[in-house]
Amino acid sequence: MPEGKIIKALSGFYYVAHDGEITQCRGRGVFRKNKITPLVGDQVVFQAENSTEGYILEVAERKNELVRPPIANVDQAILVFSAVEPGFSPVLLDRFLVLIEFNFIKPLIVISKMDLADHAAAEEIERYASEYRKAGYDVLLTSAEAADGIDSLRPFLEGRISVVAGQSGVGKSTLLNMLRPDLELKTSGISSHLGRGKHTTRHVELIEIGGGLVADTPGFSSLEFTELEVEDMTRCFPEFLERSEFCKFRGCTHLSEPKCAVKDAVEAGDIPKYRYEHYTEFVQEIKDRKPRY
Repeated sequence: MPEGKIIKALSGFYYVAHDGEITQCRGRGVFRKNKITPLVGDQVVFQAENSTEGYILEVAERKNELVRPPIANVDQAILVFSAVEPGFSPVLLDRFLVLIEFNFIKPLIVISKMDLADHAAAEEIERYASEYRKAGYDVLLTSAEAADGIDSLRPFLEGRISVVAGQSGVGKSTLLNMLRPDLELKTSGISSHLGRGKHTTRHVELIEIGGGLVADTPGFSSLEFTELEVEDMTRCFPEFLERSEFCKFRGCTHLSEPKCAVKDAVEAGDIPKYRYEHYTEFVQEIKDRKPRY
């Protein structure tokens, strides 16, 4: 039986790429019975009489999967945030980063619309970029309109499955259009009435860009920590994890324990205060979560 990768899912059909061809498939009923939903990024075994009448028979084991957006086997998450319109939000970025780290996916932070930022806003973004780099993240500053920084993104794409995610209206589709102009993905500005971006991408699809596969995904602005427990949170902040071995107590939660290396680093200014505040806020959110039965 042939094998391939799902590159698009739309209206109950799965488009499987294999040997330079794409076959339109449906999922067998056994998937619904076993509560398995094939996802974009899945490696699958399928059978097909022709290019439009195939059936997926088997889904290979996944190394990871995301719920929003629904995609599997991701190597890298390109988190696009804008300097302005909408304004840069460290707390929203940290929510994204936590969920990406939790799924063992490598994040890349891209801050767009730098050409629209005034001097004060640009300086603030540069400071944030420096602090996130110090925490261990790759950060790129870009301007799609002026094409600044776009080429620096290409080496990160090669040989990887990347998901592009971020708040609506930050310029995800614009960024992909700059990398591959023939895509002509729909873009949209900010809704003046709602103050947030209008959704322009309605489904998940893997697109060949820069020697890799990139998923353009629907924009969204809220993320919940439904799968995380309190003990997961420390490893989702890499600069905390790096220092946790120097805490007095093994399994330190960096909240009320004495001689905590993370809290000491915050006091010394080695970890930005907002990162620690977001950490404590997220931990409390998990503690306040209603138990699942």
